[in-house]
Amino acid sequence: MNDRDDRMTTPWGEHVLTRFPEDPRDRLRAWDASDEYLLGHLAEREVPLSGTVVVVGDRWGALVTALAPHRPVQVTDSHLAQEATRANLERAGVEPGSVRLLTTQDPPPDRIDVLLVRVPKSLALLEDQLLRLAPALHGGTVVVGTGMVKEIHTSTLRLFERIVGPTRTSQAVKKARLIFAEPDLALKRPVNPWPLAYPLPDDVGPLAGRTVVNHAGVFCADRLDIGTRLFLGHLPGVGARRVVDLGCGNGVVGTAVALADPGADVLFTDESFQAVASARATYRANGAAGKAEFRVGDGLAGVPDASVDLVLNNPPFHSHRATTDATAWRMFTGARRVLRPGGELWVVGNRHLGYHVKLRRLFGNSRLVAGNPKFVVLKAVRK
Repeated sequence: MNDRDDRMTTPWGEHVLTRFPEDPRDRLRAWDASDEYLLGHLAEREVPLSGTVVVVGDRWGALVTALAPHRPVQVTDSHLAQEATRANLERAGVEPGSVRLLTTQDPPPDRIDVLLVRVPKSLALLEDQLLRLAPALHGGTVVVGTGMVKEIHTSTLRLFERIVGPTRTSQAVKKARLIFAEPDLALKRPVNPWPLAYPLPDDVGPLAGRTVVNHAGVFCADRLDIGTRLFLGHLPGVGARRVVDLGCGNGVVGTAVALADPGADVLFTDESFQAVASARATYRANGAAGKAEFRVGDGLAGVPDASVDLVLNNPPFHSHRATTDATAWRMFTGARRVLRPGGELWVVGNRHLGYHVKLRRLFGNSRLVAGNPKFVVLKAVRK
């Protein structure tokens, strides 16, 4: 039973907010103390909101829903956050189009009068977004960041200082903190290093020595993580017609399949706009000649039942900073739905997560393909 209180009280009224996809068993709220702290600060200090207000990294739309009367612009890397925002705005009775919903891959506004930044987990994503948005700041722009104390580090403040200007922080309230940065128009900003490209090692199968491209914020953006490295060394043989790289990240797994079997039809899908842009760039950088589709979305939503031969998956076990297996479970159930009889789901994950138990419960089978002290590669077959 869900005993979560979905009502957030703000200086502009009370709003019922939920995450996406909505799950009555989910005990996590769609906002936290850092959202409340920021909104309270804007009201208390009477920050002018009549100009262009840009909100970056709004987790589930709490900030733009509260600020909707001021027609803010949201910039997010998350498809799920964008869908949650749409639902929360509709629930609040906000007129469609009052809030502009942009992705981290879209051109930012030309002028920003108020910039509100929900500090992301990834310092690289924060760097990329500040560098993309900084040219739109002017001397009167109000820049306020927010996050829980554990999310704001010295490196976070240095980044604001290096890209925006003089930076200071507030006192902590309910374990949340604000960041205040004053735009320095004379500041010489660094060149944006993202996206980043690097060669892969020589022991990863079809991708040996080839290039991977990562946009900021993608998991292990500057190196090949050890779980994916294990996966690449034990991918199934060629022959599958329709393949899905589910939660594709930078696309190395799906690209490896495409290079090994040019006849494969590969769908790269992820809920991160940065990830899908990375997967597309990685695929193109390696000259894969097969058929490929790149889709930002909610897992396997929109993929027809029983239409796929092989699903490859390295599921995340975090939702922002919350540890949860809900995403993995939804990916596994989605894979079972779209696989044809005899189709296979291949999963790599941390050994301690016990994915074999979930796969046996769902598929009735699970086989260990490979493993090391930290990771396992598992296979489940759709009966």
